[in-house]
Amino acid sequence: MATELLVATRKGLFTFRRAGKGSWRAAAPDFLAAPVTMVLQDPRDGAVYAGLDHGHFGVKVHRRDGRRWKEITAPAMPPAGKRKGKPVLEKDGFGRPWPRKLKLIWSLEIDPAWPGALWCGTIPGALFHSVDRGASWTWVESLWQQKGRRKWFGGGYDTPGIHSICVDPRDARRVHVGVSCGGVWRTDDGGGRWRNVAHGMQATFVPGKKGLDPDIQDPHRVVQCAAAPDQLWSQHHCGIFKTGSDGRWREIKAKAPSRFGFACAVHPQDPDCAWFVPAQKDECRVPVDGRLVVTRTRDGGRTLEVLHKGLPQQGVYDLVYRHGLDVSADGRQLAMGSTTGGLWVSEDGGKAWSELSAHLPPVYAVRFASA
Repeated sequence: MATELLVATRKGLFTFRRAGKGSWRAAAPDFLAAPVTMVLQDPRDGAVYAGLDHGHFGVKVHRRDGRRWKEITAPAMPPAGKRKGKPVLEKDGFGRPWPRKLKLIWSLEIDPAWPGALWCGTIPGALFHSVDRGASWTWVESLWQQKGRRKWFGGGYDTPGIHSICVDPRDARRVHVGVSCGGVWRTDDGGGRWRNVAHGMQATFVPGKKGLDPDIQDPHRVVQCAAAPDQLWSQHHCGIFKTGSDGRWREIKAKAPSRFGFACAVHPQDPDCAWFVPAQKDECRVPVDGRLVVTRTRDGGRTLEVLHKGLPQQGVYDLVYRHGLDVSADGRQLAMGSTTGGLWVSEDGGKAWSELSAHLPPVYAVRFASA
């Protein structure tokens, strides 16, 4: 059972420690006033990593060993090459300039292949790998050079980004990454070669057969069941999808308040159990009918339960970002944080929720950890 909850927000990193059943205590925040866009604990050595967005001063990464934070190297891309003496100007799928300067640390995951190894996904769609606890980073140029990347474009941000990294626990060389907007890419050799495996997803925001193009899909979040790594779930801009036995994505058509949203989590031991946070889509992006609910399937998507006990049910405008929902390693605890500063925890798989705070800064990510 998780004993610590790490909450990355627009105004710092907040840590809640378990004080008993259903009881959590808040510690003093770290990096107060600085946007913390992603946080990760490495269970192998207890180190905690935090990605910060200092705006004009750039992206920073810090690592905590014990109680002490230390700034470490931030990933960086080499400048674009030149043609006829002038820098090559790369463009996204809409023809807009595609900068190589990092704008955001959008995902951090461990690589079980080596102690201290990490994966890092960013905006502007660059993937990085470290083998030395973030002391140095290698740009995964093979993904950047994929022909399909030329179709990528920004979703909620102006520039495409890698928000999801799923490492197969059976074979750490097999990695899936989710891109908004650019589909789901897979490598079977640790990043040497890549192929887009978003086949079956459908983007209804483009007409006709173009909506089936895997290179323009907008999976808001992609997650993987640890016990059954071939089972992937995705909260897509245009619905909820899961992979079948053939690896192809299929849309879940179960009745729900909405199948639009950003957050998605899957039970670590049960591939048929997953959670989502529905919202009104596109322009609105608020809870349906002003009620904050979580939907859960326990039968592989055939049905969706609406869970709301302990959540606000009137006049609610909270949005839960794609990293704002997490599930503990045992599958019993859930944590959820919103753009309005609400933070809730469930101890029974989402059936009932307890409010930990109603006044945090907007929450970017929540992650369970061990003290």
